[in-house]
Amino acid sequence: MIYETVAAVDLGSNSFRLQVGRVVDDQIYPLDSLKEPVRLASGLTADKRLDDAAQTRALEALRRFGERLGGLDRGAVRAVATNTLRVAKNAPEFLPLAEEALGFPIEVIAGREEARLIYIGASHSLPMATHKRLVVDIGGGSTEFIIGKRHEPQLMESLYMGCVSYTLRFFPDRRIDRKRLREAQIAAAKEIELIAHDYHRLGWKEAVGSSGSARAIADVLEMNALNPNGESGITREGLDRLCALLIKAGSAEALDLPGVKGDRLPVLPGGIAIMSAIFEELGIERMTYADGALRLGVLYDLLGRFHHHDMRDSTVAQFRRRYQVEGDQVERVEATALSALTQLAEGSPAEADVQFLSWATRMHEIGISVAHNAYHKHGAYILTFADMPGFSKKDQARLAMLVLGHRGKLEKLGGLPAVDSAWRLIFCLRLAVLLHRTRDDRALPAWRVKALANGFQLELPADWLSANPWTAAALGEEAAVWRQSGRDYIVKSRTARKVA
Repeated sequence: MIYETVAAVDLGSNSFRLQVGRVVDDQIYPLDSLKEPVRLASGLTADKRLDDAAQTRALEALRRFGERLGGLDRGAVRAVATNTLRVAKNAPEFLPLAEEALGFPIEVIAGREEARLIYIGASHSLPMATHKRLVVDIGGGSTEFIIGKRHEPQLMESLYMGCVSYTLRFFPDRRIDRKRLREAQIAAAKEIELIAHDYHRLGWKEAVGSSGSARAIADVLEMNALNPNGESGITREGLDRLCALLIKAGSAEALDLPGVKGDRLPVLPGGIAIMSAIFEELGIERMTYADGALRLGVLYDLLGRFHHHDMRDSTVAQFRRRYQVEGDQVERVEATALSALTQLAEGSPAEADVQFLSWATRMHEIGISVAHNAYHKHGAYILTFADMPGFSKKDQARLAMLVLGHRGKLEKLGGLPAVDSAWRLIFCLRLAVLLHRTRDDRALPAWRVKALANGFQLELPADWLSANPWTAAALGEEAAVWRQSGRDYIVKSRTARKVA
């Protein structure tokens, strides 16, 4: 059965999280999310039993989640529990109480199953890539390592070390010094050493962090300019600087830095120690961040299908349907724009340019659903702020810029570097839209374009230009717009050769 609304509940060792999503075709769009910092792992006693205080916190959080999930069918909700409930000896007694509080069954999943779901979630929140990725997820009680390609995990491991358990083990009184931090790093390194050989042998091109610890560390490094050269994400140098600041401060609470959030602060030392060991043992220099993780993976797994195509294509198709874009016109504009790009690139356009130009042409009229007047601005706004599964914020910004620039003055794109390939895409899109202003299937004449040192040249038959004065005038206006922005735009007429 296919549901319009699905939900995932993650009973993590640090936080309990709920995510509700709306199913549209083969995409999941977030509707709502809740987070409760239960810190279940901190309630594990020495003999691996959940104490009463942790159980009480957990049940209260699950009752709140249950209220939000009221009315959803049993088959539309999947709840999973991770490391702490994997190891708690009294989990069999606790789980019936937890299920009653939530109102839905709870699955205690194995470490590798957790890793598989994490990878599915992370890969669905990242742009499609053909290279292998290493995804690392530092949880409260365990850390998952997955190497995969596209949406298929290839190598998965779950190690018994997490930000909560390591903070309690090595920093029980919250004091931090060089010796304690190094002991935590060495302990994590010994765990990672057991899997390092297999991971190096399979290899990866891009390292990605997911979930709270990676996000918290990345935020601190970025907001405090600890990464070299203003880099984003997590870097080895940035981590070293953060460790030095943590030691100097003496505790996480004394680390007076923007970006250190209150609910993440108590377990930050354990997360930093583990992340440092990961970088050291696996030879990582830089790690990006993925918004999606276990909960998103659970949602896609709940649907019972996996994506083997670029999610962005599916997202674009959904946007076309949602905003009722005229299909025939889009096909005309796309074919002409791609033909222009191929000519400018002398037959070999970059794959990324082809993708972005194609996506932009398919969505350049989505703003008309808001209002025809200044529809390019409405479209750009939608593409900037909408949830677009598969697209990074950077990709969304580029698409929005192309849609914004496909008509009107070009001065609004003044911040775009002169050498950016986006100028080619904008030229191609503007030309295609102009040539198909009649919005019908009349044939175009033989036309040619080529790149100039500081602009572009369009060549059309002289007799066609004479027979189409409206378009000829529009091309003259277009040339003036480009010249006003400091770029050349030459419209050259071509006289047909006489046959003897």
